[in-house]
Amino acid sequence: MPSLNLRGRGSVCEIWNRSPPSLDLGLCLFKAVHPSWGPTGLVPRSFACCLEKPASCRTMPQLGLLHGRAWAALLGQLRQPARALCVRTVHSHSQVGEAVLTSQLKPHQEKSNVIIKTPKGTRDFSPQQMVVREKILNIIVSCFKRHGAKGLDTPAFELKEMLTKKYGEDSGFIYDLQDQGGELLSLRYDLTVPFARYMAMNKLKTMKRYHVGKVWRRESPAVVQGRFREFCQCDFDIAGHFDPMIPDAECLKIICEILSALQLGDFLIKVNHRRILVGMFAVCGVPESKFHAICSSIDKLDKMSWKDVRHEMVAKKGLAPEVADRIGDYVQCHGGVSLVEQMFQDPRLSLNKQALEGLGDLKLLFEYLTLFGIKEKVYFDLSLARGLEYYTGVIYEAVLRPTPAQAEEEALNVGTVAAGGRYDGLVSMFNPNGHKVPCVGLSIGVERLFSIVEQRMKTFGEMIQTTETQVFVATPQKNFLQERLKLIAELWDAGIKAELMYKNNPKLLKQLHYCENLGIPLVVIIGEQELKEGVIKLRSVATREEVAIKRENLVAEIQKRLYDS
Repeated sequence: MPSLNLRGRGSVCEIWNRSPPSLDLGLCLFKAVHPSWGPTGLVPRSFACCLEKPASCRTMPQLGLLHGRAWAALLGQLRQPARALCVRTVHSHSQVGEAVLTSQLKPHQEKSNVIIKTPKGTRDFSPQQMVVREKILNIIVSCFKRHGAKGLDTPAFELKEMLTKKYGEDSGFIYDLQDQGGELLSLRYDLTVPFARYMAMNKLKTMKRYHVGKVWRRESPAVVQGRFREFCQCDFDIAGHFDPMIPDAECLKIICEILSALQLGDFLIKVNHRRILVGMFAVCGVPESKFHAICSSIDKLDKMSWKDVRHEMVAKKGLAPEVADRIGDYVQCHGGVSLVEQMFQDPRLSLNKQALEGLGDLKLLFEYLTLFGIKEKVYFDLSLARGLEYYTGVIYEAVLRPTPAQAEEEALNVGTVAAGGRYDGLVSMFNPNGHKVPCVGLSIGVERLFSIVEQRMKTFGEMIQTTETQVFVATPQKNFLQERLKLIAELWDAGIKAELMYKNNPKLLKQLHYCENLGIPLVVIIGEQELKEGVIKLRSVATREEVAIKRENLVAEIQKRLYDS
């Protein structure tokens, strides 16, 4: 292979016509340099490793200082096809820099076109939003604990086989992950199936648990209505063999307590029973093989009209039109306990064993709801289906009742805000012996509740304190950092939430404005006069009143004011 003379003074351009260049060209580059040009250590590792004899390489100090990307560009040029290769005398470091300038700029130009955003169906939460979310979650979790639940957490992803065939048609919305070390994994779709897996894996027979965590669903999001691909669920479940309808009634009581505590207005809880649905399908003439598919269609009645649902059942799922019409006669019925009594007298349902068992459960349930004082919040709705396959008994959904003023506001129409039901066979799906552990539970839709609260706060222009800081330590004079640090340490040690400004000599007005902007209620001020007299000024941010408090009484006075407020 011909060599290149890079040490000559005139320009040289040599075209290879016989054979393509190899990495020997890089070796020629280094063999041509002056012996005084630095040790091999100055050569970038990626370049040195490409040479046939790296131990014998010597490096130009000018080239050795090039950015790694410049080296990559230079090596790329050296490896171009023969007829495209042209090398000139290198006079200086600046010429090499100019030669690779374009290659260094191009990636930055491409990066500038990247749109910085969150993935579709996800969102960030600002400090103001996090305050609201934490208040909602505290209300929910406090209610769960009040009813004796224990906390539980499970992995964000499960073995794919643990999740499949548990959700019916909704299984297509599960996020599958790429093969990682021989295990096929999926992000959890809800918190119920992981709970059932936990019960079976640990051979537990009874448990009352709550779980707050994120789940993922690969469906079309509706952000305005609080529907996301990544969202938080708050679940409460009771597992174990107990007398009928007592745990079920408690779950409905918990939903009422939470929605009442959140003060979102009037609400209603729709209930139905899977056995009533199965009996209804049977007496209407639905083939048993289509039960789950038709149940999934009925579940869409809160989003679609009966006409559209009927079309789906007939045109897409092959149901006979007359059978669909019989179903339509039932799913338009809803009412209280009186409707339960009415269905006992129905000429078709009264002949079906499963329907009668379901109606018996609902009659007992309404008796307990009356004792809990929430019967008026619950009504029997034959259109409620809950599409998930694992439900076996009572099912329920809670919806908010909009006021006349809100009825036309689409932003507040978020649909179901809580839901749940009984699933007696789910744990046995994970148990090789098929041992059943009956379960009933509920899930609170945090994102939908948050969307409602956020919308109302925007409407009324409510201000939110993003920190829990109770006291700010300030000074009107210079060189008081040490005294401020001593003082704030006393407050922290006493359990008081306090802040100070991270400057040696902050201006007093700026410190006071900071407190007003963040809603910090109290300011303690220390200066030369206060230090001499052994007192601290305590200022109310709201009223701007100041009082002098003896240093040893400051903590007690602050705690008293915070308690009184």
